[in-house]
Amino acid sequence: MSKVLVTGSAGFIGYHLTKRLIKSGHTVTGIDNMNAYYEVTLKESRLSDLKTLPQFQFHPIDLQDKKALDGLFAESKFDFVVNLAAQAGVRYSIENPYAYLDSNLHGFLNILEACRNNAIKHLVYASSSSVYGANKKIPFSAKDNVDHPLALYAASKKANELMAHTYSNLYHIPTTGLRFFTVYGPYGRPDMALFIFTKAILEGKPIDVYNHGKMKRDFTFVDDIVEGIVRLLTNVPKGNPSWDAMKPDPSSSFAPYRVYNIGNNKPVELLHFIEVLENKLGKKAVKNFLPLQAGDVPETFADVDDLMNDVGFKPATSIEEGISKFVDWYLEYYKVKI
Repeated sequence: MSKVLVTGSAGFIGYHLTKRLIKSGHTVTGIDNMNAYYEVTLKESRLSDLKTLPQFQFHPIDLQDKKALDGLFAESKFDFVVNLAAQAGVRYSIENPYAYLDSNLHGFLNILEACRNNAIKHLVYASSSSVYGANKKIPFSAKDNVDHPLALYAASKKANELMAHTYSNLYHIPTTGLRFFTVYGPYGRPDMALFIFTKAILEGKPIDVYNHGKMKRDFTFVDDIVEGIVRLLTNVPKGNPSWDAMKPDPSSSFAPYRVYNIGNNKPVELLHFIEVLENKLGKKAVKNFLPLQAGDVPETFADVDDLMNDVGFKPATSIEEGISKFVDWYLEYYKVKI
C-alpha cells in the first residue's frame, strides 16, 4: 500500500484516477482549488463521491499556496505524486493567458520544489497532446520535436516537461510526463465537445462544428487514461544509458525522466463522432459549420509504442462504447429522459 497525492482530485481525470488507486489498495490524499472554470457543482459531486471512501482524504489547496502545499507534504510523507491540477483548455488560454502562467507554471514549480524536499519516489504529471502544435508528422511520437506550440496552453505544458527535466537532472527526482489525447467519458468536463454536443442536441440547439467537421481527434476514454497512469506510476524511470546528446531523444534522458503519449491510437473524424452520438441519442444535430479555430490543429494521432513496450498497455475503448457510457451517465446525472 502506497500513499499517493493526486492534485486536481475533484477534476475529471483526477476523480476517476483516485477511485482506481483506492480500489487497487493505495491511500489517496486529494487536493483541488475547486475553481469556477466550469460548473463547481460537478466538481462537488465528484468530491462527495470520493469522500465516501475511507482511504481518501481531501484538502482544499491551490497549487500556488506554497506554504499550505509544503505543510501537507511534510506532514503526509507521500510515496508518489500525480499532478493533474492545471488550467485546462486551448481556446480559454487565448482569452485568459495569465491563468495559465499562474496555475501551470507557478503551481507546477511549487510541486517540483515539494517533491525535491520530501524524497518523493516518482512524480507523474499531466502534459497534453497539444504540445505537438505545428507538427505534421503522423502519428505523433514523444520522440518528435515539439518546439512550435500553437497556443499558450500548449506552451505551458511543454514548459512543464522542461521544468521536470531540470529537476530530474539537478535533484534526481524521477519524473514522467503524460501527453493525454482528447479525454472523454462519464463525469467529463462541460467545456469539452462531447458534453457540449450532448447538451445542445438534447435541447434542440445547434452545435458549432469546426473545420467543417473534417478534423480528426484521437478520442481516448477516461478509463484507458487511468489504466495508463496506474501502470506508469510504479514504472519509475531511470536514466537512459544509451541517450545520445548528438541525436537526442526528447522522450527520455540521461536523467530519470520520461514522456509518454496516452491516446487511443485511432483518430476519428469529427463528423463520425457526431454521428455516433446522434445514433445513441436517437436525435439529429443541427450543425453550424465553421472554419478551424485559432490555436487548433486539424488532426491528432498518438503513437503509443513506448507505452506498449514499457508497461504492456494500449488504450482500446471504441468510440461507440465510450460515447454510450458517457450518454448513459449524462442522462442519469441530469435526470434527462429520451
